[in-house]
Amino acid sequence: MLSEIARVVEAILFLENDPISLSHMAKVTGSTELDIAQALQEIEEYFSKSYHGIELTRRADEYQFLPKKDLWPNLKERYGKRIDKRLTKATLETLSIIAYSQPITRKEIEAIRGVSSDTILRILKEKELIKVTGYKEGPGRPSLYGTTKKFLKNFNLSSISSLPKLGEIDEERFLSVEDE
Repeated sequence: MLSEIARVVEAILFLENDPISLSHMAKVTGSTELDIAQALQEIEEYFSKSYHGIELTRRADEYQFLPKKDLWPNLKERYGKRIDKRLTKATLETLSIIAYSQPITRKEIEAIRGVSSDTILRILKEKELIKVTGYKEGPGRPSLYGTTKKFLKNFNLSSISSLPKLGEIDEERFLSVEDE
């Protein structure tokens, strides 16, 4: 059985559509962040049982209820985010290059892809999957691109370090631009 504060936090997580931070939950409940952290631990343990269909997930210091991974195939058809269907192969390729090589300039992306990427970068910025993270020193001070929190959320990643590891051939392809 969950404690009173854990039950309140559970209800907040249920009512929120987007991930919510520990500090925001503390403000909403009037509790300390330590109390909320303990409640989250209690909730995580409670929902870890195999008979529950949801689990507490943490992404970039924000929490949310999501279906358990073993249920995704059953839910994908009706509730899945169809990121791969909304993004073309070229757009996904460019997004992958940015995710694995960030921060990276447009010129560096184009050197890897071998084609112009202006339109694709615009689309990825409009979809809020990438953003300008800074500017490279040198002539023209080109924009440096990186991924966003929305990218992490849409691809169910807790951080960039959660990306699948690149094979040696892919690693050479994506990271060779850094040496130029």
